[in-house]
Amino acid sequence: MRPSWDVYFMQIAFTVARRSTCLRRQVGALLVRDRRILATGYNGAPTGLAHCSQVGCLREELGVPAGERHELCRGLHAEQNAVIQAAIYGVSIAGATAYITHAPCSVCAKILVNARIEKIYAGEAYPDPMAREILAEANIPLVSLSLQSEVSG
Repeated sequence: MRPSWDVYFMQIAFTVARRSTCLRRQVGALLVRDRRILATGYNGAPTGLAHCSQVGCLREELGVPAGERHELCRGLHAEQNAVIQAAIYGVSIAGATAYITHAPCSVCAKILVNARIEKIYAGEAYPDPMAREILAEANIPLVSLSLQSEVSG
């Protein structure tokens, strides 16, 4: 069966996530406008720096729960990398839709608000209530789009 556009883009986001070098959670993000992919990103260390898979994870060593103390992570989040890639290559993402394997954290939610993202599809939840509050206040819909029902249904 031919997938809808939203399912198609979310499937690509999950493929992008496979490039992640994070030891805790592999996340992928796509920024799309007019059914065209503008930029992609996955979570991992900055370009040229050692990957977490090589040097370990401080958050894991300290037992930091998901959704807390983002500053202790050496990696960038997928959404951050997608916005950075668009900036590097001079691609306007204002008005785009984000397809992300996991709902954004509060830091990424603020970035997506300022990047003028209009809608976010998330494949899985993320434990950061402040992110949901920020997106709601900015009137950016956060839509859950699980691929499980698509695969089994």
